[in-house]
Amino acid sequence: MFDNKTVIVTGGASGIGKDVADRFAQAGANVVINGRDAAKLDRVSAEIGATAVAGDIADVTTTARVVAKAEEVFGGVDILVNNAGIFAPKPFLEQTEAEYDAFVDTILKGKFFMAQAAARSMIKRGGGAIVQTGSMWALQAIGATPSAAYSAANAGVHQMVRNLALELADQNIRINAVAPAVVETPVYNTFMSDEEVAATLPGFNAFHPLGRNGQPKDIAEAILFLASDKAAWITGTVLPVGGGVMAGRN
Repeated sequence: MFDNKTVIVTGGASGIGKDVADRFAQAGANVVINGRDAAKLDRVSAEIGATAVAGDIADVTTTARVVAKAEEVFGGVDILVNNAGIFAPKPFLEQTEAEYDAFVDTILKGKFFMAQAAARSMIKRGGGAIVQTGSMWALQAIGATPSAAYSAANAGVHQMVRNLALELADQNIRINAVAPAVVETPVYNTFMSDEEVAATLPGFNAFHPLGRNGQPKDIAEAILFLASDKAAWITGTVLPVGGGVMAGRN
């Protein structure tokens, strides 16, 4: 499906990003993965047959390096999966400026300038597709996981999708986003111990009308669809992928 397409996946060393990168590689794509942990990135790139470019996309020089590597090795960029992000619930009244800046820099600024760099390269190829990973938390507040700064940054990502859909349409570039609910990825281990994760996540199964938490493959399937020619007439869409959470509550 993606033979000879060149795909950039940010946050590609674990969780949703790793699953997405692996599926693109299996579907015949040339894959460039980015992440902040160089050692982990190298292990994953060797495992799935991808090219690795380490760095934080909150730094615009990283976004330029990632695209430059894709152009150097594969001649350009066809698809960007802007997946990098961070998550750590914390009450609004306890949030620090540094924590706020981290959410905005990684989630909003990083995705903005990564999309800009990739779009410039896509224009040279006659078009392309961008899929952003947003969040269900930007569509609906969840009392159990207070996340005002995280949610606000992702709301910006969702609105960016709508704006760029209009701006980039005449360049034959589509842009969409997925908005996952609770997905079992290593992100929870960044602020909880393994024991806490094992005790906490099962409690969210019932939060989803379909009765279970998401897995990386659930989000990957939606991302690959939006990046594919099967979604050729879809742009500017934020697709909730959350086991029915946005439909309502039982």
